[in-house]
Amino acid sequence: MTEAWAFGREPVRVGGGLVTLIEGSSFCISRPDGDIDPETAQGLFFRDTRILSTWQVRLEGLTLEPLTVIVNEPFCGSFLSRSVPEPGRADSTLLCQRERFVGAGMREDIILRNLGNQPFSGTLSVRVDADMADLFEVKQGRVLRRGEYNVEPGDGHLFFSRRWKGQQIGVRVVAEGGRAHGGNTLYFPFTVPPRGRWHVTLQVHPIFQGKEWPPAFPTGRPLEHAPVAQRFSRWQSAGPFIDGDDPALVSTLRQSHRDLGSLRIFDPEAPNLPVVAAGAPWFMALFGRDSLLTALMTVAVDQSLALGTLHMLARYQGRQVDPVTEEEPGRILHEVRLGVEAALALGGGHIYYGTVDATPLFVVLLGQLQRWGLPRDQIEALLPAADRALEWIERYGDRDGDGFVEYRRATEQGLVNQGWKDSWDGVNFADGTIAEPPIALCEVQGYVYQAYRARARLARWFDDHAAAVRWERKARELKKAFNERFWLPDRGWYAIGLDRDKRPIDALASNMGHCLWSGIVDADKARLVAERLLSPEMFNGYGVRTLATTMGAYNPMSYHNGAVWPHDNAIIAAGLMRYGFVEQAQRVACGILDAAAAYGGRLPELMCGFDREEFGEPVPYPTSCSPQAWAAATPIYLLQVLLRMEVDIPQRFIRINPALPRRFGSVRVAGISLNGSRAAIEVWPGHLRVTGLPEGVELISPLHTGDRQE
Repeated sequence: MTEAWAFGREPVRVGGGLVTLIEGSSFCISRPDGDIDPETAQGLFFRDTRILSTWQVRLEGLTLEPLTVIVNEPFCGSFLSRSVPEPGRADSTLLCQRERFVGAGMREDIILRNLGNQPFSGTLSVRVDADMADLFEVKQGRVLRRGEYNVEPGDGHLFFSRRWKGQQIGVRVVAEGGRAHGGNTLYFPFTVPPRGRWHVTLQVHPIFQGKEWPPAFPTGRPLEHAPVAQRFSRWQSAGPFIDGDDPALVSTLRQSHRDLGSLRIFDPEAPNLPVVAAGAPWFMALFGRDSLLTALMTVAVDQSLALGTLHMLARYQGRQVDPVTEEEPGRILHEVRLGVEAALALGGGHIYYGTVDATPLFVVLLGQLQRWGLPRDQIEALLPAADRALEWIERYGDRDGDGFVEYRRATEQGLVNQGWKDSWDGVNFADGTIAEPPIALCEVQGYVYQAYRARARLARWFDDHAAAVRWERKARELKKAFNERFWLPDRGWYAIGLDRDKRPIDALASNMGHCLWSGIVDADKARLVAERLLSPEMFNGYGVRTLATTMGAYNPMSYHNGAVWPHDNAIIAAGLMRYGFVEQAQRVACGILDAAAAYGGRLPELMCGFDREEFGEPVPYPTSCSPQAWAAATPIYLLQVLLRMEVDIPQRFIRINPALPRRFGSVRVAGISLNGSRAAIEVWPGHLRVTGLPEGVELISPLHTGDRQE
């Protein structure tokens, strides 16, 4: 396994002002004028391979002058430029409009518009190259040309291919009327009449192992009829539909839903069950932890996202012991990759399993879907995978038999840290010393506790009382042991984990907020935890930092040692609300939503941890993914938290006790997916109205639920 694979979640800078278009696992990164420059981290990517490394449009050999770029949908955008004005003139009369559509490959329509009174003639050229580099090579700036490359120019097309290590990859660029003269550039002579236009369409077709993908946006049919466009339109129209008095809140929630739709990826073998990719641009792939947490946070929006995630992860669930990939029977994967480099690193495979928390979260998500009314037969189909996951927890997760789940990488090339703070220095003591594995993380014990309780509930649902008693007992024992071993009474907080010598890792970190979320925290300790999380050392005004300012490793510009992560805060807010700390949960939620407004409605993966008062606005983390799955899920989950919404379809009730801050005024959400029904919730100060509940499901709420009085 290469370092690139092992550190796939390491951030990378692609440069400011770049434009990213995404559809499924395909994405294109370009300059604002639409060009893709070689020797950069730009390109068109398909199946984790850069199939275009150069894409440059020139007019008479000259670059165009960019005007603006308009991203219409996540997968398409318009790049507007003009020809360079003639010497001595300030203006140009030729507009170049480049309409780009990304799918399985790319389509680009180049339209020249003559805004003058004289005809305009010349030659447009498109220079193309395809290095077929693996995504990790591009991401880390270490692209090496390996293998046998071939370029075949022809009338109206260019064909690029590479053969290496038994893998053949190619790309065909097709454009009617283009001419190639023995190189990698297509030339298009044109004449645009006065006030007229000229256009050409270029199609980019990827070719893998002899299969050439058809165009995702074929010519000759309306673009809105393309499957890609229709699929995204269906997501948008399915809801939920959000409205309210606070325009910033509404804009953020709508953007979150839109981003989640853009991050979906589809398995050709099960096209009706999407999964969510971790984030754009570099993580357009299935990640165990990221996809599971995102699905948990958005189960109110679309249960098919959670169901697709469970089915995909169950399909790739570990079956054997393999130290190279860290696969073990029952283990849920960390990451799926399709590029040649990843396959070679993994001995011919495409999956890396080095994560400690995805396996219990798999069981937690299945339990959550049961609460939201997933039919019994669908739960039953996934139950064997859940039981294999629990077997992994007991046999491989808890290697020393102390009742706690630990991690230690099986190879020197694997991830050193295998919780959500998976950077090499993400787990440390209060003095900054790096903790040595095996490490038992506090939040992982909470996830395991949730998994035990979820499995016990499922057992009772299936009338397996002996299994229910067993899993309930294991949950009680784990909670007791956790509070004895992880609590630091002299500090007033939970250790982030136990190190190889079973010493408490005593840093004050955000991880214990996840323990509130899971319910593993003893009630008599919860208030101190809440106070620590909202202390000035932890809460920066926009959210809870990953590490307190008083800790030795604190750095507000560190990925995991001082930054603020939206998803982390959403989970913390849910944990605070679970234990009745309403005002504290509201502060965290409002801080994160204020940050979202400052970013135009789209939360980044993370932000720097500087105090809000210091700079007056959130400071971006330079290599943050955007959009990113669990950041996109955060506002949606925060709304559910603030509604204090509990759903239990098998028990025939839904409980709502809104705790929305008054600043939000009224909020209406329609199209909430509930057991085949589409419910609507409207909240305004002191009142609640719910419609569309499934038949026989009772609303439990202390608020007035009648018609709204204007």
